[in-house]
Amino acid sequence: MKFKVLLISEAKEDFKKLDGSQKKHILKKLIQLETNPFIGEPLGNKAGMDLTGYFKLYAYKKKIRIVYEIKESSLIIRIISIGKRENFTVYIQAFLRRNIK
Repeated sequence: MKFKVLLISEAKEDFKKLDGSQKKHILKKLIQLETNPFIGEPLGNKAGMDLTGYFKLYAYKKKIRIVYEIKESSLIIRIISIGKRENFTVYIQAFLRRNIK
Protein backbone atom coordinates (compact mmCIF):
# COMPACT_ATOMS: atom_id res chain seq x y z
CA MET A 1 0.00 0.00 0.00
CA LYS A 2 1.49 3.32 -1.06
CA PHE A 3 0.60 6.61 0.61
CA LYS A 4 0.65 10.01 -1.03
CA VAL A 5 2.79 12.60 0.77
CA LEU A 6 1.39 16.14 0.69
CA LEU A 7 3.01 19.24 2.14
CA ILE A 8 0.76 22.03 3.30
CA SER A 9 1.80 25.38 1.79
CA GLU A 10 3.60 26.46 4.98
CA ALA A 11 5.61 23.21 5.01
CA LYS A 12 6.55 23.86 1.38
CA GLU A 13 7.96 27.20 2.51
CA ASP A 14 9.85 25.45 5.32
CA PHE A 15 11.36 23.10 2.73
CA LYS A 16 12.38 25.96 0.43
CA LYS A 17 14.38 27.55 3.27
CA LEU A 18 16.61 24.48 3.68
CA ASP A 19 19.99 24.20 2.00
CA GLY A 20 20.62 21.67 -0.77
CA SER A 21 22.04 18.88 1.37
CA GLN A 22 19.23 19.21 3.91
CA LYS A 23 16.64 19.06 1.12
CA LYS A 24 18.22 15.87 -0.18
CA HIS A 25 17.90 14.19 3.23
CA ILE A 26 14.32 15.41 3.66
CA LEU A 27 13.31 14.09 0.23
CA LYS A 28 14.70 10.65 1.13
CA LYS A 29 12.57 10.62 4.29
CA LEU A 30 9.46 11.72 2.40
CA ILE A 31 9.96 8.87 -0.07
CA GLN A 32 10.30 6.42 2.83
CA LEU A 33 7.01 7.71 4.28
CA GLU A 34 5.17 6.71 1.10
CA THR A 35 5.61 3.04 1.91
CA ASN A 36 6.04 3.13 5.68
CA PRO A 37 4.12 6.01 7.31
CA PHE A 38 4.77 4.69 10.81
CA ILE A 39 8.57 5.10 10.74
CA GLY A 40 8.16 8.32 12.73
CA GLU A 41 7.53 8.52 16.45
CA PRO A 42 4.11 9.51 17.77
CA LEU A 43 3.89 12.94 19.35
CA GLY A 44 1.79 13.68 22.37
CA ASN A 45 2.02 16.63 24.67
CA LYS A 46 5.14 18.61 23.73
CA ALA A 47 5.94 21.56 26.01
CA GLY A 48 2.26 22.11 26.76
CA MET A 49 1.15 21.73 23.13
CA ASP A 50 -1.14 18.81 22.37
CA LEU A 51 0.17 17.18 19.21
CA THR A 52 -1.56 13.86 19.77
CA GLY A 53 -2.20 12.16 16.43
CA TYR A 54 0.91 13.65 14.83
CA PHE A 55 4.29 12.05 14.27
CA LYS A 56 7.86 13.29 14.17
CA LEU A 57 10.55 11.98 11.89
CA TYR A 58 14.23 12.78 12.28
CA ALA A 59 16.29 13.83 9.27
CA TYR A 60 19.71 15.28 8.53
CA LYS A 61 21.65 13.79 11.44
CA LYS A 62 18.65 14.35 13.75
CA LYS A 63 18.98 18.12 13.33
CA ILE A 64 15.76 18.51 11.31
CA ARG A 65 12.30 17.28 12.27
CA ILE A 66 9.38 16.51 9.99
CA VAL A 67 6.01 16.72 11.72
CA TYR A 68 3.17 14.95 9.94
CA GLU A 69 -0.19 13.29 10.28
CA ILE A 70 -1.49 10.14 8.67
CA LYS A 71 -4.90 9.99 7.00
CA GLU A 72 -5.16 6.20 6.69
CA SER A 73 -8.63 6.16 5.16
CA SER A 74 -7.46 8.25 2.19
CA LEU A 75 -3.83 6.99 2.14
CA ILE A 76 -2.48 10.52 2.62
CA ILE A 77 0.36 11.78 4.77
CA ARG A 78 0.15 15.54 5.45
CA ILE A 79 3.45 17.22 6.25
CA ILE A 80 2.68 20.03 8.70
CA SER A 81 6.11 21.39 9.58
CA ILE A 82 9.77 20.92 8.68
CA GLY A 83 12.46 22.53 10.75
CA LYS A 84 14.94 22.50 13.60
CA ARG A 85 14.04 21.32 17.06
CA GLU A 86 15.84 24.29 18.65
CA ASN A 87 13.52 26.09 21.08
CA PHE A 88 10.76 23.69 19.97
CA THR A 89 10.32 25.82 16.83
CA VAL A 90 9.17 22.96 14.62
CA TYR A 91 6.64 21.83 17.23
CA ILE A 92 5.29 25.35 17.79
CA GLN A 93 4.81 25.70 14.04
CA ALA A 94 3.04 22.33 13.88
CA PHE A 95 0.78 23.25 16.79
CA LEU A 96 -0.21 26.54 15.14
CA ARG A 97 -0.77 24.84 11.77
CA ARG A 98 -2.86 21.89 12.98
CA ASN A 99 -6.10 23.04 11.38
CA ILE A 100 -4.66 24.34 8.11
CA LYS A 101 -5.91 22.39 5.11
